[in-house]
Amino acid sequence: MIDDKERTSRVTPTARVLGFWASVAAASTFVGYTICFAAILSTSPVFAWTSLADYLAYDAIYGGPFRTAAQVLMIVFALSFVVLANAIQDCAQRERKTLARIGADFGLLFAFAVSIHYFAQVSAVRISVREGLTAGLEHFVQANPYSILSAVNMLGWGVFLGLASLFLAPAFPGSGVERVIRWAFLANSIFCLGGGLGYLLELEWLIFVTTTLGMGAAVLTATVALALWFRRHQASHDDGPLHSDARKEETSW
Repeated sequence: MIDDKERTSRVTPTARVLGFWASVAAASTFVGYTICFAAILSTSPVFAWTSLADYLAYDAIYGGPFRTAAQVLMIVFALSFVVLANAIQDCAQRERKTLARIGADFGLLFAFAVSIHYFAQVSAVRISVREGLTAGLEHFVQANPYSILSAVNMLGWGVFLGLASLFLAPAFPGSGVERVIRWAFLANSIFCLGGGLGYLLELEWLIFVTTTLGMGAAVLTATVALALWFRRHQASHDDGPLHSDARKEETSW
């Protein structure tokens, strides 16, 4: 068997610090988004898309700061996930670095797709609605589930984040908190890809179960566990291999 010190990369101080704070930022933004989502549900009825005119009438009555705040938080989450994925890739065992690098690449694509969507909502869409420049806006508003930008957004959440989670999961082959991270990533990949499939098949119940409920729980579990994991390695002041405190014999994932 190859010696553990020979087959693992070293956890750099930069990766430990960036990984920890990116995990905290990702978890915090998801909690903040959940609060905003609950506030929206408690202050306004659920809007089902019918037409742009109906949406504009709804927005004039129920539009508020919580929607914009939630969209900004998702941009922050996407950016923090890029940092987090690269920190994981930097810390991965040598033979698992290729998978982790692929995961980080898909994480970058995820951030690119969803950031385009949410930035357009908080800037161009919001300003266009305010100024009454609404011609053709139905192709870009988030409220229309099959607008162009909604499709881009679902590409990010339903495909790219799912694949990123799938390829990042093997970076944590150990027991304890690593097992929690591994299975949270694997569960998230199933939820995300299931949500993408539900979007393609127009199955609203599947999208709700996978992306609204399942993905939220899986992402929050993974990011909190990652914060604990990076914090443990940061506090140890040990520049040794990533899994030096894990079991010598890897568990299957």
